[in-house]
Amino acid sequence: MSEVPAGTAAFAGRTHPKTICMFDVDGTLTVPRQQASKEMLQLLRDLRKECVIAFVGGSDLVKIAEQLAVDGQNVVDDFDYGFSENGLVAYKLGKEIARQSFIDFVGEEEYKKFVKFVLHYIADLDIPIKRGTFIEFRNGMVNVSPIGRNASNQERNEYEVYDKKNGIRAKMVEVLQKEFAHLGLTYSIGGQISFDVFPTGWDKTYSLRHIEPEGFTEIHFFGDKTYKGGNDYEIYNDPRTIGHSVNSPDDTMKILKELFFSKK
Repeated sequence: MSEVPAGTAAFAGRTHPKTICMFDVDGTLTVPRQQASKEMLQLLRDLRKECVIAFVGGSDLVKIAEQLAVDGQNVVDDFDYGFSENGLVAYKLGKEIARQSFIDFVGEEEYKKFVKFVLHYIADLDIPIKRGTFIEFRNGMVNVSPIGRNASNQERNEYEVYDKKNGIRAKMVEVLQKEFAHLGLTYSIGGQISFDVFPTGWDKTYSLRHIEPEGFTEIHFFGDKTYKGGNDYEIYNDPRTIGHSVNSPDDTMKILKELFFSKK
């Protein structure tokens, strides 16, 4: 991996070089699985003059880029740090600096047992629709979707309402926690249609290990799934961060303007 500058000295030209703002993606910077608005992207460019910025999403880099690289640019060049898959794949100033493997942690045999069980469980689920790609393997985690990740935006919205009423994902997580308790896995419900599965401790707080030695005096985190069981809960409540719970990208922009631009 290429060498990158160490510490906050690399950001000496910022107004607040020892402050970093970290952002969840879905529901925080963008409407779930949709592209960021031009207004949000411009605000992030302006914010980068004020402090250090980072995204920390559960998705892989390809999906994050679809949402944040609206004009086809390289998304890791638009942020000082990029943390895909909760930071299990990490970038600084456009260079990859770390990568972890789910398969290496659980082993191939246990992974196959897990996949077989999940697919059987989903096959027996009586839910309104199923659309395919029920398990998505990523470098550091597995994403499980009872409806399937190929669902359209409208189908996602309808399923989210159905899931909140019937607790499909929550019930499935309970079953998996009991069946695979020996693997030391965490199950985190996020977005509209799926949940992430990863080794305990590999939640979004994992991303903090990449920046903690850098000398930041303030670490702000913005996320929408900050409730217990949500995939922003751990990092939002971590004593190292200043947490900001938002309900939409508009909320995020409002808070950022109040924090960094209200006196200008």
